[in-house]
Amino acid sequence: MAATTDQPTAPPRDHNRTREDFYGDIAPLNMTPLWEVMSSLITPEPVSRVKPCLWRYDEVRPWLLRSGDVISAKEAERRVLILENPGMPGESKITNSLYAGLQLILPGEVAPSHRHAQSALRFIVEGEGAYTAVDGERASMSRGDLILTPSWTWHDHGNETEEPTVWLDGLDIPIVQAFETSFVERYPEDSQPVSRPSGDSAARFGHNMRPFGYVAASGASPVFSYPYADYREALEQMRARDEWDVCDGLKMEFINPIDGGPVMPTISCFVQLLPKGFATDPYRSTAASVYSVVDGEGEAVIGEQAYDLHERDVIVVPSWVPVRFSAGDDLVLFSFSDRGIQQKLGLWREQRGHSPGSG
Repeated sequence: MAATTDQPTAPPRDHNRTREDFYGDIAPLNMTPLWEVMSSLITPEPVSRVKPCLWRYDEVRPWLLRSGDVISAKEAERRVLILENPGMPGESKITNSLYAGLQLILPGEVAPSHRHAQSALRFIVEGEGAYTAVDGERASMSRGDLILTPSWTWHDHGNETEEPTVWLDGLDIPIVQAFETSFVERYPEDSQPVSRPSGDSAARFGHNMRPFGYVAASGASPVFSYPYADYREALEQMRARDEWDVCDGLKMEFINPIDGGPVMPTISCFVQLLPKGFATDPYRSTAASVYSVVDGEGEAVIGEQAYDLHERDVIVVPSWVPVRFSAGDDLVLFSFSDRGIQQKLGLWREQRGHSPGSG
């Protein structure tokens, strides 16, 4: 005997029934008409909820320090104030694909060791001498340093100095959420044991060489510390040769030395120098970007909005919105985005200057 179901059957044609009647009839089948939403799903240009926003460090720092009175680093696991995009309140996002926050660790504290599926960067904005440990190796933190904690690497942070340390966190949390692939593990102790000397990863992989027979375990860079002193020297060498780009000034990408790709599969990181008096041409791309002012002062014009920039400020530029920078003093900008993963998926596009064409 054939099985019977209670599924509704399509009624006979009735030209007196409306489209709305039809939509109501198919709703119990968990179906909706594409033609009602197609124009919002497939748009002529990117449509983003991300809004330009500036976080002035001088304004947020007192509240960040106040958080140190509210909760300890151990109790919080990570004492962070999220930089929440005003276009997406309550979603813990700075762009649609990335998370950012300012993390504080006070003298004598340890942020306990854990690992997770999410990839993370730490860009140091204040403090000297605290550390991050990654898979048994410690890296000292200094202002302007970039430190990585790639997916599924054990990491903890400690501050054995007498001053607070603050860094900008950047993670791919929204991307991991989209794939529903989040995992986290806590280490049995607050600090993982040190099993490698400081600088070991840079010595092995940071000199255009790699250990013979090395097989990469992931798509992330095996070098996890990029000191400011090193990359600032590279920018100064470029300045001496007058290699200015009209949209970028002098710009470099932090790379994975194994394959030349982004430092982590989902997050690309950059630094650029604009000399005093330099003004860029408009630039836009599909990669919404987060900037931190390393040195100097200047201005960013995002769309039609102008923002004064000062050291340690953070600013976000939405996807496909033009941005122009001008430098009051020598201006050094660190930035991160999802450009690398967009390029791998064949989705990334850019537009330079006032030309209507795109690359």
